[in-house]
Amino acid sequence: MSNIRSVLVTGATGQQGGAVVRALIARGHRVKAISRKPDSDGAKRLAAAGIEVVAGDLNDAASVVKAASGVDTMFLMGNSYEAGPEAETRQGILAADAAKAAGIGHLIYSSVGDADKKTGIPHFDSKYLVEKHVAGLGIPYTISAPVAFMENTVAPWAIVGLRQGVYAAALPPARVLQQITIEDTGAFVAALAERREQVFGKRFDIAGDELSGEQQAKILTEALGRPITYRELPITAIRQQSEDTALMFEWFDRTGYDANIAALRRDFPDVGWHSYADWAKGFNWSVLDKTAG
Repeated sequence: MSNIRSVLVTGATGQQGGAVVRALIARGHRVKAISRKPDSDGAKRLAAAGIEVVAGDLNDAASVVKAASGVDTMFLMGNSYEAGPEAETRQGILAADAAKAAGIGHLIYSSVGDADKKTGIPHFDSKYLVEKHVAGLGIPYTISAPVAFMENTVAPWAIVGLRQGVYAAALPPARVLQQITIEDTGAFVAALAERREQVFGKRFDIAGDELSGEQQAKILTEALGRPITYRELPITAIRQQSEDTALMFEWFDRTGYDANIAALRRDFPDVGWHSYADWAKGFNWSVLDKTAG
């Protein structure tokens, strides 16, 4: 490959960062992963796969600058569920400043679809504050903004329902929601790293499919070989768990994501976009046979 990149990946031991690492390695790029816990099992797995793991913390600018030395691209993401929205914004701004100080030639920031549309959803707004800061730094950057993940279908809170033949969400049965596989987000970031100058200063909302809960249940029925029915959860039940999540589902119902799926498939064919049916057919459903631990 003539345009091999060296990329520093944050969140590399997590789902999205891990997908970015896999996509970059598969396409022949060099990857360096920054980890708060280089001795963790996740970091050790990365190292065993030949990835350079360096100690660093998004709360420590000096450690990020050090980690970013010798790479030409940086993938930056936060985790509002782990850190909280305010901390996510603070860490993102600090890490973006560190990327500039290190002379990074291309900063790819992972936001969320429509975060730039004044949604009022705390963990969308927290990412948009970082986006605005990145855009004002005067360095080459691109924003990758995925919509909801198809993998939410098998999140811990959803598994119990699926085992009982129910797929549930806080949306009306016919309400369409755009979704994307985590693997496609990784492949898209790899494509951005390769395209470089072609994508500087651009923001991409990315999605692979759009379908309703009813349609998802039909696809799951076929993929699992057992009947799955859709159930609408009351928003009050979601609000008891998380105001942030409730506001997000209300926005899904009222407005929703609006990524241009046709244009993405046309302009980035190398991503290999997955439909929800593609994802469901390829998923290892033996997870449903395991007893809850």
